[in-house]
Amino acid sequence: MNSMNQRPPQLLRSWGVWAVSMAALALGLVFLQIALPSFDAKPSTATQIGEIAGEIKRAAWRSFFGLSQAEVEPEAPKLVHYLAIIAPIAAIAALILSLVSRLSHENWRLGAYGASMATAALIFQFVWWLALLIIGFLLLASILENIGDIFSW
Repeated sequence: MNSMNQRPPQLLRSWGVWAVSMAALALGLVFLQIALPSFDAKPSTATQIGEIAGEIKRAAWRSFFGLSQAEVEPEAPKLVHYLAIIAPIAAIAALILSLVSRLSHENWRLGAYGASMATAALIFQFVWWLALLIIGFLLLASILENIGDIFSW
């Protein structure tokens, strides 16, 4: 029999397999999004906090004296910025594929696995961004609370 006329395996024609694959991709992208920033070269935490506090104080003085604020130079988007958009899209696509699998009366396990992993990807990303937001607010509050102590001499 000619290999060109062979049908693909039955498993690859299943919506559930594609749902699981897309959900695994979404989950991997979320974990990659969480891990990638740790590989960037950064100054020490104390230096970063000092730079943030200095920028806050300079902006406050400029505003107090009615001067124009410093120009912000736009940065080129990094891979992490794209992953923050691609990962939930892949998870939603996996949820849709899981629904199609269920409506097609396929084996319920693959659709359930895909839906579970896609939901986990969405929840992990939401919790990650929520944790970053809370930590950012706490850091900003502590900097503003101690800004007088940082720059007093």
